[in-house]
Amino acid sequence: MSRSPRAFVMGHPIKHSRSPMLHGYWLDHYGIEGSYEMLDIAPEALAGFFASYRETGWIGGNVTVPHKSAVMPFLDRIDPAAEAMGAVNTVYWDGDVLAGDNTDALGFMHNLDDRAPGWQTGASRAVVLGAGGAARAAAYGLMSRGLDVAIVNRTEAKAQALAQHLGRGVSSHSLDALSSLLGEADLLVNATSLGMVHQPPLQIDLSPLKAGATVCDVVYVPLETDLLRSAKARGHRTVDGLGMLLHQAVVGFSRWFGVTPEVTGELRTLLEEDIRAKSPGA
Repeated sequence: MSRSPRAFVMGHPIKHSRSPMLHGYWLDHYGIEGSYEMLDIAPEALAGFFASYRETGWIGGNVTVPHKSAVMPFLDRIDPAAEAMGAVNTVYWDGDVLAGDNTDALGFMHNLDDRAPGWQTGASRAVVLGAGGAARAAAYGLMSRGLDVAIVNRTEAKAQALAQHLGRGVSSHSLDALSSLLGEADLLVNATSLGMVHQPPLQIDLSPLKAGATVCDVVYVPLETDLLRSAKARGHRTVDGLGMLLHQAVVGFSRWFGVTPEVTGELRTLLEEDIRAKSPGA
């Protein structure tokens, strides 16, 4: 008798992940016999996990902090998007080949298109705050759409390294340049953890921001960050980070379970209610 398909999300720590709720909803909705499990794997245990991967019977899974780059040496193939971003968020079997992809940029762009229709009309310049994994995904997605992307980070060397990795159309800047960059920006993206529950606030002056610019925050706990609240008060269109989580999950689920799931209002509401219930006052 064949075993039910088993997928996972791995990270360290991992207990706050909402991916099991998301994939569990789809498994129930589509009547699929399978599981999506939460795995807290410390960095020193990563090699052992992949050493027994085939025998354990995993059909694939998601990878989150701090393993997105660390898993790459254990995979047989790295897909182009993951190669370009230098990080993997989705592991899956392609025949007998264990492959790694990155759907974060796809999720970021789908969320932007969904929550701010037409945002790209006339847009040519974006400012991305941060130089970590989320910034990497946002910048890659935006440059793929033909926008010039300015990476702004407190540690300019990290912004420079990311800009050099991504290549033409991406520039690096220190925080000192932010004010002048905002004056030309059609899109502002916070791709740092600042403003998240239990993290320091993101403190920037939005007054120089170009009129008509869209403001996006990859943070989704809370759903409306101080940045989004301030931007909305100034009349800017705003996009929260929850949809990025929802949309990046579609490709992985399709590869693992053979059904392409739909991101619905009901699913979004389910996660919104969970976020509000577990983050009082957020």
